[in-house]
Amino acid sequence: MSVAKKKKPGSKAAARAKAGEKDLVFGLGTTGLSVARHLKRVGRDAVFLDSRDEPPGLDELDELWPEANRELGVTELPADVGRVIVSPGIADDDALVQAARDAGLEVISDVELFAREAKAPFVGVTGSNGKSTVTTLLYHMCRAAGHSALAGGNLGEPALDLLAEDEPDFYVLELSSFQLQRTQTLPATVAVLLNVTPDHLDWHASEEEYRESKYRIFREAESAVINRDDSESADRTRDIENVISFGLDAPQDGHYGIRREDDEVFLARGDNVLLGVSELALFGLHNQANALAALAAGELLGLDLQAMLQVLCEFPGLPHRMQFVRRVSAVNYVNDSKATNVAAAVASIRSVDGMLVLIAGGEGKGGDFSALAGPLENKLRATVLIGRDAEAIEAALDTIMPTYFARDMDDAVQQAAAFAESDDTVLLAPACASFDQFDNYAARGDAFCKAVEALRP
Repeated sequence: MSVAKKKKPGSKAAARAKAGEKDLVFGLGTTGLSVARHLKRVGRDAVFLDSRDEPPGLDELDELWPEANRELGVTELPADVGRVIVSPGIADDDALVQAARDAGLEVISDVELFAREAKAPFVGVTGSNGKSTVTTLLYHMCRAAGHSALAGGNLGEPALDLLAEDEPDFYVLELSSFQLQRTQTLPATVAVLLNVTPDHLDWHASEEEYRESKYRIFREAESAVINRDDSESADRTRDIENVISFGLDAPQDGHYGIRREDDEVFLARGDNVLLGVSELALFGLHNQANALAALAAGELLGLDLQAMLQVLCEFPGLPHRMQFVRRVSAVNYVNDSKATNVAAAVASIRSVDGMLVLIAGGEGKGGDFSALAGPLENKLRATVLIGRDAEAIEAALDTIMPTYFARDMDDAVQQAAAFAESDDTVLLAPACASFDQFDNYAARGDAFCKAVEALRP
């Protein structure tokens, strides 16, 4: 399938952002600064508001836009703005966001601005888990197949910063539920929804709202990739002509899945086997699903199959996502700090063969830790818990195996090393956010890697 570049549809909402009106950029940081750079490029005036007195990115804003109107430590809606561009970290029930809607103002995300301005075809990738890996796989597949590509959004470069680069053949965007919630028009050439499991219930008003934000990716899409385990995705894509499914079962013709032949396991399209799972550079069952989703999206983009398979043989995965760190005294240490919710931790646990020692804990985000118990049964050597919700995890696992508490990551790794036996895996899969102890999940993963490197054989 070849993909033609298309004109963006007209938008009444976009028309309301009239020349001369000011935009309100609510929230600085990485996204707010990318919005500032975009508005500066297109010649739009703006007010920059943040409830914090010294938000991150303030020095960069001063350098970029010295004369910018800044409202810091403020939570009230200014009177002279025409639309509000909200950073994804700000919840939808924020009082200023509600006041803007009550005033009839357009409330949008940076992704909405991207969708209105981008000329090249784009892929939108979302899901509770796996979207960063699939986004990166697709980026490399495009390049391996001889196409120029830019990737970003919720991963790496903010979406609007991509528009400052030379126009590529394809954009590949990772999209969070926060971004999708406030995006009104999203005419993706390919929309990919990997999975939907409860997450970010501290941001969304309900699980239903969270799910709706994910399914929103299909609304204006030209084609779609769906997970066969999610019947709702099939319902939401009934009006899309080109839909390819993926799953870890045997696929029907034209779809992607797993086939077994002579005790070997293969990625397959219909009856055709494509690549032995043993040849994948990625580790784990969930990454087999990610590889299948990327192949399906690449097919819809018209990418060369052999180029895509070559990427799957070479791409080892992203840091902090089932990252093999080191083998010490016959024990493997794996860093999946990106497992910031229960479903991601369950996927990590199921991807490990043999017995494991689990390091978990942090800021729970409203997740149900009891879901960890089933996958851990008969494969858990011990659990070492850190962070604010350690006791809640202990309560959910107290019938599985003994649990232990650690002061910090160094202590957790030392304890885990003492409990592990030959050929076990020590797995960091926190099932929680990191903000109670670390700046982000990457800092938590780095702390784990540093502690593992310090172990003596």
